[in-house]
Amino acid sequence: MSSSPDLPLCCPALTHHWPLPQPLADVVLVSTPFDPHKLADGDFQRCLIDPPASIQRSVAKRQAEFLAGRLCAREAMRLLDGRTHVPPIGDDRAPVWPEGLCGSITHSTGWAAAIVARRQHWRGLGMDAEQLMSNERALRLAGEILTADELKRMAAGPEDQVAHQVTLTFSLKESLFKALYPLVLKRFYFEDAELLEWSDDGRARLRLKIDLSAEWHDGKELEAQFGVRDGQLLSLVAIPA
Repeated sequence: MSSSPDLPLCCPALTHHWPLPQPLADVVLVSTPFDPHKLADGDFQRCLIDPPASIQRSVAKRQAEFLAGRLCAREAMRLLDGRTHVPPIGDDRAPVWPEGLCGSITHSTGWAAAIVARRQHWRGLGMDAEQLMSNERALRLAGEILTADELKRMAAGPEDQVAHQVTLTFSLKESLFKALYPLVLKRFYFEDAELLEWSDDGRARLRLKIDLSAEWHDGKELEAQFGVRDGQLLSLVAIPA
């Protein structure tokens, strides 16, 4: 963990660690807690981060999320190869990573993280953090997130697993999109992928249900991983070079 007088009170420490069950080589992950109530005027300028107009107009929560995620991304790149860079927002709202790098930024309630790697090692990285849903919310959203087969498996499983399964499926599909979108440059949605299986040790397997390219086609399967801590679920889809 590193704390610095240059860090704002809303993001007090940057931590270089691996909070997921399966370590990956040649990858850097940095996270920080953040508190929107402690965001102060001038924090972006003091951190040498230029917020886009959409962030400047947004509420404190969104501003703190953005600042925390960009601080993590800059520190992760510094640890990876020494460069000092803040990824801007592209026209598609995704972070624009420097040539030769891939990465992902995520945030959940009070926590943000970024992951980066060289493209010579990893073609795509998609990471997503989510607060675990309540059972009520999970049941309400299941039909929007789960495919028909996923709904059948959920109905056949234990009732106390519903919230975990819906949150996990949501997060993994978000991570899948973040990992694949830079490679295919096509948008796809919850119904276009399926969670085939997951295990208590944090392993999961997904399958595409849409043709996105010759390589990423209907039936293509991908491995993923996830971890749960303090009521938050973190998932990762990593595509090796």
